[in-house]
Amino acid sequence: MASEFSRVFSAFDRDDDGKISAAELRLCMKAALGEDVSAEDADELVASADTDGDGLLSQEEFLKLVQLEAAAEEERCRGLKEAFGMYEMKGEGCITPLSLKRMLSKLGSHQEIDECKAMICRFDLDGDGVLSFEEFKVMMDA
Repeated sequence: MASEFSRVFSAFDRDDDGKISAAELRLCMKAALGEDVSAEDADELVASADTDGDGLLSQEEFLKLVQLEAAAEEERCRGLKEAFGMYEMKGEGCITPLSLKRMLSKLGSHQEIDECKAMICRFDLDGDGVLSFEEFKVMMDA
């Protein structure tokens, strides 16, 4: 794990100075993740973990940033699982048109089953007529 992390740090440290700048962070996030991060957001990310105030991330500070981001993603995923659980058909592990209709009715939005099918169809990536948790995550990110 430590050597893998060192490789990741080295890949982000484009100028090989032992520190990661906001510009390097932006470049690598675009190349590795396809995420286009603004200069302001990159500056904020660096500042959130920059404990010595030099405007750069050391390997230790970069690890802190990665851990903060992982914890935030874990919390987000936990919230999405709770939301998914409210909509899913109990025991099925998926959201069906009927379970969606029931939950929307509880929330005061009365939809016909065909409308619920159409809502699901938009994010049903595998075409099975229901939403898995992974498809639900895609839908929530849209």
